[in-house]
Amino acid sequence: MASKFINISLKVWRQKNANAKGAIETYKLDHVSTDSSFLEMMDQLNEQLINERKEPIAFDHDCREGICGSCSMYINGRAHGPETGTTTCQLHMRSFKDGDTVYVEPWRAKAFPVIKDLVVDRSAFDRIQQAGGFVSVNTSGRTMDANAIPIPKDDADKAFEAAACIGCGACVATCKNSSAMLFVGAKVSQYALLPQGKVEAKDRVLNMVRQMDEEGFGNCTNTGACEVECPKGISLENIARMNREFLKAALSAE
Repeated sequence: MASKFINISLKVWRQKNANAKGAIETYKLDHVSTDSSFLEMMDQLNEQLINERKEPIAFDHDCREGICGSCSMYINGRAHGPETGTTTCQLHMRSFKDGDTVYVEPWRAKAFPVIKDLVVDRSAFDRIQQAGGFVSVNTSGRTMDANAIPIPKDDADKAFEAAACIGCGACVATCKNSSAMLFVGAKVSQYALLPQGKVEAKDRVLNMVRQMDEEGFGNCTNTGACEVECPKGISLENIARMNREFLKAALSAE
């Protein structure tokens, strides 16, 4: 089937750095293929800006396959755009119509300061992960094959579903409180469900929640927007599990 082409109006957030005052700027972009991805459309816009001797728009991306989470854009009031279960790099221009006006903004959260334009600093997630999102393994001598430890299929499936979190930050961006509890809940659940994660379970949840609070993320009020906008469909069940793990760890630490 032959490609279709559309003309769109883009209203893009431009901001030089975290301390500068940002603003929405309007751009007209013609002859956009509906077969192109949203990021390819942004590349086309930047080529147009460069040809006009204007500064291109800074935006973050890497894999362009929906597995790294760095393509964090707020599009028409939704994290990653209008499609459910889709990252920005997986979004295609066939989701828009000829003559549409498309608003593109960065994630909005105190813990995710703007670096430039649509690029935000999401290193807060890295520090939360470093606080406890790992399993310590003694590699000296002969190590046991992980497959030698029997794990109930239901637990393995839930752990795998939690591990699907790519840390894109859509949950934070879409939450009215800028809460990171879906992300932290997924990272805690990923190990809490497996025998390999039981040894450090108490320290893990206490350290990760403490780091989350220190980074300045808000609290969860069970709105549920995070689950709806998560491109990997991470369940709110993981927040409940994290709360249970935290309560058990806090009580045993007293």
